[in-house]
Order: sequence, then C-alpha cells, then structure tokens
Amino acid sequence: MTEPKQRLLSLDFFRGLTVAAMILVNNPGSWGHIYAPLEHAEWNGCTPTDLIFPFFLWIVGVSIAFAMSSSKADLSTHKKTILKAIKRGLILYFLGFFLAIFGKLISDPSTAFQTVRLLGVLQRIGIVFIISSIIFIKASPKTIFKTLIIILAVYWALMTFVPVPGIGYANLEKETNLAAWIDRGILTEAHTWASSKTWDPEGILSTLPAIGTCLFGILVGIWMRRKDVDSATKVSWLFSVGILTIVAGLLWDLQFPINKSLWTSSYVLYAGGLASVALALCYWIIDVQGYKNFTKPFVVYGVNAITVFFLSGLMPRLLNFILITKPDGTKTGALAYLYNTYYAPHFSPINASLIWAISYVLIFYVLLWFMYKKNIIIKV
Repeated sequence: MTEPKQRLLSLDFFRGLTVAAMILVNNPGSWGHIYAPLEHAEWNGCTPTDLIFPFFLWIVGVSIAFAMSSSKADLSTHKKTILKAIKRGLILYFLGFFLAIFGKLISDPSTAFQTVRLLGVLQRIGIVFIISSIIFIKASPKTIFKTLIIILAVYWALMTFVPVPGIGYANLEKETNLAAWIDRGILTEAHTWASSKTWDPEGILSTLPAIGTCLFGILVGIWMRRKDVDSATKVSWLFSVGILTIVAGLLWDLQFPINKSLWTSSYVLYAGGLASVALALCYWIIDVQGYKNFTKPFVVYGVNAITVFFLSGLMPRLLNFILITKPDGTKTGALAYLYNTYYAPHFSPINASLIWAISYVLIFYVLLWFMYKKNIIIKV
C-alpha cells in the first residue's frame, strides 16, 4: 500500500508567486522602459528577475520529491513513473517549441523550421524535469547529493579550464565561452536565441547546472517530507542550508561569477540558497503558524502554473497578428494599440510599462480564479 501524497500550501503559494513574477517581468509595456529590479543583469551579477527561473526549477525539484515519493518506494511502478515523466517533459518541450515557431508559421511558414529556436524556458523545464525525475526515482538521497556536487564541479571545470576551439583559451565572455561554442556547433546559429544568434541562455551545456538546481530542490523536498522531524527543526534546517549555500555561492562568485545566462555553479548555490530561505519563511508562516488568508491569489496561480505561463506567452503573439487601423489610416498590432492608447498617454513611460505588466498579471488572475473555483486544474 502506497502512502498518500503530501501537499504544502506554502509550496503552492511560492510556485504561484514565482510564476506571477515571471509573467510580470516577461510582459512590460515597453522593453525600453523597465525598472532596474525587473530587468536581467547585463551579464555577471544577479537581479531579482534573475532569480525567478531558478526558483521555479528549484520548486519543480521539491514538487518531484512530494509527487513521486510513493512511486519511488514501489519498485514495480518505476517504469510507469519514468515513462509518465518522459511524456510530461516532452509535452513541456513541445509547448515551448510551439511558442517559438507560432509567429514564424504565420508570418513566413516557408522558413519557419529553418530559423526556429530549439531551446527556451519551457523546453529547459521539460528536459530538466525528465532527467531529474529519473535520478530521483533511481537514486538514493546520498547519491542525489553526490550527483549535484559532481554536476557543479564538472561544469565549473569545463567552463574555466577547457580551451575553446577557435579561441584558444577558456573564458566566460558572451560569444567566446565553451557553452556558446557548443550551441553554435550543435544548434547552429539559426536555431539559437534570436537576440544573439551566437549563443543561447537556455543552451545545451548550461542545462547541466540547471539540472543541479532541480536536484537541490529535490533534496529539500525529501527533507520536508520527513515525518520524524518536527516543523521547527525543518524551518531551522532550511534557513541554515539556505544561508550556507548563499555564502558558498558568493564565495565561488569570486572565481566563477554568478551568471544566469551561463547558469554558473555559483549561481546554482546562490539562487538555491535564497529559494530555501524563501520556502522556510513561507512554510513557517503558512503551514506552521496557519496564516493562510493572504495566500489565495498566488495559490490560484500556483495550481495552474504551466498553463498560465503558456497562455501568457501565446496571448501577445496572437494580439500582434490582429491589426487595428489608427485614426491616421495606418495599421498597428492590437498589443501596441492597446498600450499606446490606454497606458502610454496617461503615465510616465516607465510607470506605463509597469502598469501594463501588472494589468497583464491581473487579467490572467481572473481566468485562473474562475478555473480554481471550478476546480479546473490542467496537468501538463
């Protein structure tokens, strides 16, 4: 007999908060007018926005530990669970691929597949989910911890010691590092990130430490599920681990800079440590102390996280193909029309951009609230 799955309200809250923040920073009214904390670091360094994606992958890891522990305990279900994880991961990959190719198929279908980006946020989530799920099912907690350490060490060694063909020395610059060289060689420039065409922030080699972020979350999830440890000890442990890994990440940053685009090993520790502290705080307030009234808006986001992220990416693509005739007779996309008509004239440029992004989050909240009330949960 398998044990029932546990569920943490604080985890749903944290997931929902993370996804809402992801939608906020991905949909400003104007990319030229954004408050500094809502932008990514130019290269090295870390802004609040740079923490959103690793937080989500870390949460995926915690969720794996909670959702798959009963299957892990039953050897007869391993194959079924792994196949289910592979199926789910592939769906996530192809949802991301669909978003990448959607606009191209409408504007220029003849070249769409020749220039589509092969990797991206949903694609990385899918790949990381498959690999991390298999590791969780087949490995002991001690082996998972060792795997995490090996991943971080190997990635550091590859990026800082292996000479880059055509360059001649190991480096961490945008276009000349080893990860960028691998992306150009395997993905080709036609299938990398459109803004660079020479490297990809969700590229092949940097997916390795991204798996490390998820494994970090898995280890936390395993600890949080323990029934022989009281809540106060769990909180103390989470805070302690969080602070220690933050410090470790900052120390490693001196030699291997914290960098989201490269997903450096120091970044894995730093972001994972902050995620641990954040979950400890949420867990203590929500699940232990019982303060739950404020959680509903973000729980609503959390239970349909992938659905809302996909829809939030699809909506602007659809709106861009709806043309509206302006009073001067020229045509513009519906997205630009709405922003320039109802937001830009009434606020300063940077506040108009922010208010647009907040409106976007609120619009999706209405949809998610309706789904929540009807108990509609779309499991990808």
